[in-house]
Amino acid sequence: MSTAKYMIGVDIGTTSTKAVLFEEDGKIVAQGGAEYPLHTPVPSIAEQDPDQLFRAVIDSVRQTMDKSSVAPEDILFVSFSSAMHSMLVVDKEGKPITQCMTWADNRSAAYSRQLQKEKKGHEIYMRTGTPIHPMSPLTKIMWITHDRKEIANAAYKYISIKEYIFLKLFGEYVADHSMASATGLMNLKELDWDQEALETAGITRDHLSTLVPTTHVMHGLHATYATEMGLIESTPFVLGASDGVLSNLGVNAIEPGVVAVTIGTSGAIRTVTDKPVTDPKGRFFCYALTEDKWVVGGPVNNGGIIFRWIRDEFAASEVETAKRLGLSAYDVLTRIAEKVHPGADGLLFHPYLSGERAPLWNPDARGSFFGLALHHKKEHMIRAALEGVLFNLYTVMLAVEEQIGVPKKIHATGGFARSELWRQMMADIFDQTVVVPESIESSCLGAAVLGLYALKRIDSLDEVSKMIGTTYEHKPYKEHVAIYRELLPIYIRISRKFEEDYEDIADFQQKMLDKYTPIDKKDSDDL
Repeated sequence: MSTAKYMIGVDIGTTSTKAVLFEEDGKIVAQGGAEYPLHTPVPSIAEQDPDQLFRAVIDSVRQTMDKSSVAPEDILFVSFSSAMHSMLVVDKEGKPITQCMTWADNRSAAYSRQLQKEKKGHEIYMRTGTPIHPMSPLTKIMWITHDRKEIANAAYKYISIKEYIFLKLFGEYVADHSMASATGLMNLKELDWDQEALETAGITRDHLSTLVPTTHVMHGLHATYATEMGLIESTPFVLGASDGVLSNLGVNAIEPGVVAVTIGTSGAIRTVTDKPVTDPKGRFFCYALTEDKWVVGGPVNNGGIIFRWIRDEFAASEVETAKRLGLSAYDVLTRIAEKVHPGADGLLFHPYLSGERAPLWNPDARGSFFGLALHHKKEHMIRAALEGVLFNLYTVMLAVEEQIGVPKKIHATGGFARSELWRQMMADIFDQTVVVPESIESSCLGAAVLGLYALKRIDSLDEVSKMIGTTYEHKPYKEHVAIYRELLPIYIRISRKFEEDYEDIADFQQKMLDKYTPIDKKDSDDL
């Protein structure tokens, strides 16, 4: 058995890639990362350059090695986490002929709406566990095979960004069960591509990668990339899983009754079951972790991206103040929001700036402030935005509770966990004790633990409980809970009343963009 005692977990996110070098007991040794843009020239497009993300992976791993004194031969393995629902098309040489469409891309909205209305759509969801929505590669491929025939005719494979990275590193097309279970194309019970879903998408199984377990180990790393990352060619790479299910693992939320809530760019609520579970009402997903652990929950489009929007569009002076003080702009904004009472003095914010997945599953949903009055100031809007993200996640929790009951405990992670105010808001809005690990890079840790399991260095995933280190605990303040319980029904009623108007306003926005946006900006270069 190898004497190596270090491992690297890599998380390919929507706006950045992170790599964390761990000791085998879970202690962090070094971290690296790289950011990249999300191209959104119009609301329906959200895509990225796949080669830019590939370079981010190489650079992030290299940074962890450069920041440590660990020898390359002492790296036990590299294991991967990745954002779900991405899709790009490659030709026979493995070269991209499209950009990478992310989960936030809504160009397949018309096909999503069409499939949602058909009995076939619900049946596909019940078998695959992926709700019918433009986020899904199923509907993305439908859009390409129907509306971009020149691309469909040249397509060799339809793959995720993680598949593309492994293709470049190892020269093979492989898809793990976890990422595949988020495509809308894999039958959960058979762990194989679903024939009706393939026919609906307009492709054959030859257009997709070979399915393998999340514990699949790859050997034969390309020499050039091994050198660039500071590794040796014989370093094993574990294919790993999706960021959502690995976040559950990384915060030790894999026991029944324990719920994980993550807020990164987007957000999600998830809990683990011992068999696939889908919802007759189609409100939540079911994705694979291992052969006997499945993750049930709901994703939201609008998480930390809302805080970024507030920073970029409303907080120029606060950003400058933060620079002068040597602080994060988010810290300054949080301090401003702390001055406002819970409930933002009656100002509600629906955070649907990117459409919405759970609980609405409506790509046309749009955000709104409700209750705005003359006494409200910028700080009220900041607090209302932070509360709105959590209100939305709580409504997802209500749907999940119908299957699992009220949770025993919530484990929270993601970029939001850096904010003590946001963590306490979660405890108050959910009326639950919220436990937050000191390390917020739960997907990287989850990937590393899964790698240990894959290489048989541990016998059970439960070993993660020994690795998560110190945790912060937030208990709800009852007076705050009472305020939020009064506002929550209003919040839910508003979103339901606006439901029939979302499509109209989204169509109007698109019409205006089509009218006033220069032709060379209306679509991507490749699509």
